[in-house]
Amino acid sequence: MKKRPVVVVTRRLPDVIETRMRELFDARLNLEDKPLSREELAAVMRDVDVLVPTVTDEIDAGLIAEAGTGLKLIANFGNGVDNIDVPAAHARGITVTNTPGVLTEDTADMTMALILAVARRIPEGAGVIPGDEWAGWSPTWMLGRRITGKRLGIVGMGRIGQAVARRAKAFGLSIHYHNRRRVPQRIEDELEATYWESLDQMLARMDIVSVNCPHTPATYHLLSARRLKLLKPTALVVNTARGEIIDETALTRLIEAGAIAGAGLDVFEEEPAVSPRLVKLARQNKVVLLPHMGSATVESRIDMGEKVIVNIKAFLDGHRPPDRVLPSMV
Repeated sequence: MKKRPVVVVTRRLPDVIETRMRELFDARLNLEDKPLSREELAAVMRDVDVLVPTVTDEIDAGLIAEAGTGLKLIANFGNGVDNIDVPAAHARGITVTNTPGVLTEDTADMTMALILAVARRIPEGAGVIPGDEWAGWSPTWMLGRRITGKRLGIVGMGRIGQAVARRAKAFGLSIHYHNRRRVPQRIEDELEATYWESLDQMLARMDIVSVNCPHTPATYHLLSARRLKLLKPTALVVNTARGEIIDETALTRLIEAGAIAGAGLDVFEEEPAVSPRLVKLARQNKVVLLPHMGSATVESRIDMGEKVIVNIKAFLDGHRPPDRVLPSMV
């Protein structure tokens, strides 16, 4: 009987995915769902054919250099690959894959949820009744801001950015965007979107800014302290992409000073650690903070797992995996 390839999965995945992996491979599962330490990652990478990490596993050049010769595929359970040193893997002859396209709708839903939550003070209001603080309706109490008619600036007009734009247009928002490359005219026409070649100029004119671009070396602190200062005092910032894209310290400082009205954040620079200053702002109802829930639906996690399995099967069968990531792509 042919020996089945050893596949190590670093975190718990949906039962249906883990069961299928056990059927197809010699799958080593993390039943406790405890994040692996660097030493534990190094150990499994020395004795594995396929590694299935998640976005919280930092697979850097050092770990890749120490990997065993049997490791030929890193099948990332995640859309981004900023947790993996793709050039280092490529240099060692290790193929890297990801799971693109399956998180789009869920992340766009969460982006709109955060826009509404911040603008309409939904979490603050939701806490009033359980806290026995509601004295009855008043015409001047718990006033938020209308989003219809406001300008939304989308930073990153890829699949998720476009999905956000479609939802936002239905809510009556005016769509603006900045992207590395301008999208096709037919998409601009469909979304009635205005393209800004200058991110600075767009930011200065927006009521709401949504970050939807990937984290790469080029987008680290793309919304820098200087750029954040361009925003109007009434502006709101929403981030469902990666925490490193925004200078979190600068954003916090500007919200504390009243120079930016508020923010809705699903991602943070030092996850899972969250700045105590941001937590304090959340308690003051100036920001809404979520624990990286943007893609957290049953459907998306199963879809991601199925993509991982397809990529592994294709690779082991001698074919090019459909979601292969090359150094030129990061």
